[in-house]
Amino acid sequence: MSTPFVDFQNVWLAYNDELLAKQQFAVEDISLQIREGEFIAIVGPSGCGKSTFMKLTTGLKMPSKGSITIGGEPVTGPLKITGMAFQSPSLLPWRTTVDNVLLPLEIVEPYRSNFKAKRKEYEAKARALLQSVGLGGYEDKFPWELSGGMQQRASICRALIHEPKMLLLDEPFGALDAFTREELWCALRDLQAQQGFNVILVTHDLREAVFLADTVYVMSKSPGRLLAKREIELPRPRDLEVTYTPEFTAIVHELRAHIGAMRKPATINATVDIAQ
Repeated sequence: MSTPFVDFQNVWLAYNDELLAKQQFAVEDISLQIREGEFIAIVGPSGCGKSTFMKLTTGLKMPSKGSITIGGEPVTGPLKITGMAFQSPSLLPWRTTVDNVLLPLEIVEPYRSNFKAKRKEYEAKARALLQSVGLGGYEDKFPWELSGGMQQRASICRALIHEPKMLLLDEPFGALDAFTREELWCALRDLQAQQGFNVILVTHDLREAVFLADTVYVMSKSPGRLLAKREIELPRPRDLEVTYTPEFTAIVHELRAHIGAMRKPATINATVDIAQ
């Protein structure tokens, strides 16, 4: 790999000094490299450290040991080049959809300083982004007038409005019904293909991971380690029909078997590449 966009080198994290003194880590010995524009997914059991990995990637937590480099720069604090969306859309109920999407531009520099002068320009950009995910006509509605899937689309637009180089998604579709979830997979697929930003997706849904990602990582039970890496070589662009093919199902079963193996009393000492 040429110079990676994200580079974790032997990263360990204990959440406080007391736990560090006891050598009790939330994640341990994480090493991985993500190329620019790559879409990765991280799967694993609850409490394995997936969300901790996200905090390290955004600079909200500093490693106890090891180093993290993103975009060629060491991570020393919260990053401005990332956008985030979570399972709960958390839209402000007193703001319209478009005003919710605009919120980061009111907070993040250099947009904040120019917000009043460029409000019309920024609003046009927000409306175009909303239209691109199927929310045309809903820009001036309030959150309570939107379905759960519509709110999550707006949340993703809010995470992307300041054109981050990396989008971090923590179980963003977990609370949605199956049909809405699949619609949003396709919306995210199209946005990432158009704009080329990096994506790190944390999910419990193996089908979601395989459909969306270029690479899937499996994390072990706490303390979280990278247990396996699986390159997803299904051709792009992918449509939902691919999820019914034997090739797709075989990859899902491989990942499921690897997660199931964690319940057995075996020790895994290194990340492995699952056989293609």
